Amino acid sequence: MTQPQKAPISTNEVRSTDPTIKAGVARVDMKFEIVILPVSDVDRAKEFYQRLGWRLDADFASGDDWRGIQFTPPGSGCSIIFGKNVTAAAPGSAQGLYLIVSDIEAARNELLSRGVEISEVFHDAAGVYSGKDEPYLFGRVRVNGPDPKHSSYRSFASFKDPDGNGWLLQEITSRLPGRIDSAATSFGSVSDLASALRRAEAAHGQHEKRTGHRDDNWPDWYAAYMVAEQAGTELPT
Repeated sequence: MTQPQKAPISTNEVRSTDPTIKAGVARVDMKFEIVILPVSDVDRAKEFYQRLGWRLDADFASGDDWRGIQFTPPGSGCSIIFGKNVTAAAPGSAQGLYLIVSDIEAARNELLSRGVEISEVFHDAAGVYSGKDEPYLFGRVRVNGPDPKHSSYRSFASFKDPDGNGWLLQEITSRLPGRIDSAATSFGSVSDLASALRRAEAAHGQHEKRTGHRDDNWPDWYAAYMVAEQAGTELPT
């Protein structure tokens, strides 16, 4: 009996797949947490990432043989760690590290104001994947200026840390179907969001006790509390 042929998959097709798992097996969230950066001078790297305005989460050591430093970019659910004896990779070998921004020009100007050397904004040359320029997701021939159509995913700027680890700013203003818009929320699951709402609710209750009156503007208060909590800034009281 002749078997029906499968339709060919287009290389340009964007699709979302879900791994096949046995019925009754719970799906567990797997949240990307840490990128390890190889650096040669720990204190120099620490000064650089502080200058970027990133949140310093930890700087801890074990004697003279080990040290780990963690930073988190503003609004990011993923952090970086570097230090002494935290990786065997060669300093500067981490490349193609993407930072997603909603306004490429504003993000670039902020880094310039912090004394960071950064490229001009550029876009890809119609998906040319070979050429003299450094590799990046959508091509290898950089054209000066933002994408003429201002399409999401198509405008970039690049910079390096003192060891040469390479970063790319990528402008995304709207996500492909099925993708979470990280500019709108960094909650990875419904349970994460529900937990954040419960914390905001409890804090708001304490706020009402302190002020001695009912606050009907609780949605704005909740939002301010949750944003401050995620950003690591001072919480409203």
